[in-house]
Amino acid sequence: MTEGIHIEFDPGSQTLLHILLAFIMFGVALDLSIADISNAFQRPKPTLVGMLSQFILLPAVTFVLLVIWRPDPGIALGLLLVAACPGGNISNFISALARADVALSVSLTGMSTLLCVFLTPFNFGFWAELLPDVHGLLRTVTLDATDLISSVVTLLLFPVVAGMVVNSLWPNVSQRIRRPVRRLSMLLFLGLVAVALWKNHEGFRQYLDRVFLLVLVHNLMALALGYATGKAFRLNDRQCRTLTIETGIQNAGLGLVICLSFFPSIGEMALVCAWWGIWHIVSGMTIGMVWSRTEPLP
Repeated sequence: MTEGIHIEFDPGSQTLLHILLAFIMFGVALDLSIADISNAFQRPKPTLVGMLSQFILLPAVTFVLLVIWRPDPGIALGLLLVAACPGGNISNFISALARADVALSVSLTGMSTLLCVFLTPFNFGFWAELLPDVHGLLRTVTLDATDLISSVVTLLLFPVVAGMVVNSLWPNVSQRIRRPVRRLSMLLFLGLVAVALWKNHEGFRQYLDRVFLLVLVHNLMALALGYATGKAFRLNDRQCRTLTIETGIQNAGLGLVICLSFFPSIGEMALVCAWWGIWHIVSGMTIGMVWSRTEPLP
C-alpha cells in the first residue's frame, strides 16, 4: 500500500480556488439562457430521461462498480464525485459532431448545471455514506456535509444565474466576453492545477496504474448507460446519442476544483478527476467521429 497523496494549499490558495470556481461556472453559464431551460420543459420526456441517466442511474452504477472493484477509498471518492458532477460543456460540441440532438444536449447541459448546485453534493454525500471504507475516510476531513452543500450552493448558484442573466438580457455582451472569460479561467485553473500536481508528482505516479483502467471502465459504463437508458424509454436514435454523450462526458474539471478546494488531504480524488477529464475527451471525440460517419437510425 502506497502512502496517500496530500495536496498542500494555504488559505489564500484555497480562497483563490473558490473565486476561480465561481469564475469558471460564470463562463459556462454564458452559453446558457432561460430559453434553454424552457426548451427542456417543452420536451419533458427526453429531458427527464437524461436527468435520470445522469443524476440517478450513473451514481448508482458507480456505487455498484466500486463495491465490486473495491479500490482505495480516496480513488473511490474521486469516482463518486465525478459521477455526481453535471455534464461537461464539451458535450454540446461532441453532440454536433456525432449528429445527435444538439438542442437537447444544450437543454440537458443547462438543466444539469442548475441542478448540480444541489444534486452534486447530495449524490456525493449519499453514496459515500453507503461505502464503509469511504465513509471512514470522509470522517478525517474537517469539512462536514452541511459546509460542503452551503459552499457549493454559494460558489455555483450565484455565478450560474449571473451568467444566464447576462446571456439572456445582454446577448451581445455575452458573445463578446464568452471566449476571453473561458480562456482566462481555464488558463488560471490549469496553472494552479499544474503547480499542485507537480508538487505531488511522485505520489500521483504511484497511483496512476490503479486509476487508469478503473476510469476507462467507468467511462465506458457511463457511455453505455446513457444509450441504454434512452433505448429503454424509446427515445429516437439522435436523442439516444445525446444521452450517451451527456452521461459519458462529465464536468471533471468542476470535480477537480472541488477536490482541491475541499479535500486537499485526499489527493487521490484529484488524480481521478484529472485523469477522467483527459480520458472523457478521448472517448467522447472517438465516439463523436464514429457517429459522424453514420446516419442516425429513423
